[in-house]
Amino acid sequence: MFTPIRSLAAALALTLALPACAQTPAAPQPTDAHDADPALWVVRDADTTIYLFGTIHVLRPGLSWFDEAVKSAFDRSGQVMLEMVEPDAATMQRIVEASGVTPPGAPGLTGMIPSAKRAAYLKAVTGLGLSPATLDRYRPWFAAVNLSLLPLVKAGYDPANGPEGVITAAAKAAGKPVAGLETAEQQIGYFSGLSDTAQMEFLTSTVDELPKATAELDEMVADWAKGDPAALAALMNDDLKSSPEVANVLLYQRNARWADWVKARLATPGTVFVAVGAGHLAGARSVIEDLEAKGVKVERVKY
Repeated sequence: MFTPIRSLAAALALTLALPACAQTPAAPQPTDAHDADPALWVVRDADTTIYLFGTIHVLRPGLSWFDEAVKSAFDRSGQVMLEMVEPDAATMQRIVEASGVTPPGAPGLTGMIPSAKRAAYLKAVTGLGLSPATLDRYRPWFAAVNLSLLPLVKAGYDPANGPEGVITAAAKAAGKPVAGLETAEQQIGYFSGLSDTAQMEFLTSTVDELPKATAELDEMVADWAKGDPAALAALMNDDLKSSPEVANVLLYQRNARWADWVKARLATPGTVFVAVGAGHLAGARSVIEDLEAKGVKVERVKY
């Protein structure tokens, strides 16, 4: 059974920028925050330096991570690359609506759910304070994403505390250009392009795993904060092995493209700060492993 709380949480909080929360203002770094030392890598040649920083897109307040080696690497960089530069909220809503809404006359989502899973789905939806009718016009991937995120939001996780907003605000203040490795259309397309079978598996398994959602992400954040990518990979990989389609679309294919980008970027002089979901930099077939397979030396920054 594919259980996507780890994989969805990983995809959204570790690997996929959170489009539903576009344009959320960056939260200020708390002065009394607990120190976090997430992993940071560097790739160099004679005239180019590329830092690779793994993020979690949603965090609770109270972690101080934009300091020490991470802040130094950012300050040295003349360009910032994120997974995606978020469009305005109206544009994002149009993108989501185009990919997440079923066409007129299509069956409602509740009726599409396998009968053995329907009661659990209805219980989960109403338990989160929603009416089943709220999600009935949406495709399974969209319902799964929202059901996965709601418990996390209620538990205090917020993109306003995530690194992307902080990094973007700092880049704007410093006059550093910010660009995206992908577009919003691409990121939404990863989910909407999944097969109908994979989408329904996402949804029904999400329902099964909802009680564990917050605890799973808590564990991921703890591993991230102490700079333990191996532990992050271990959390993710067991679930991803049981859904090759999801693993290929959300992680491996993107990792390979980004490794190609990093290697090609070495041909242009300068210093770049690249911030992508930490799941892309952890474990087998990660960006780090793909770069090393291409003969590019990657060093962990010690701090």
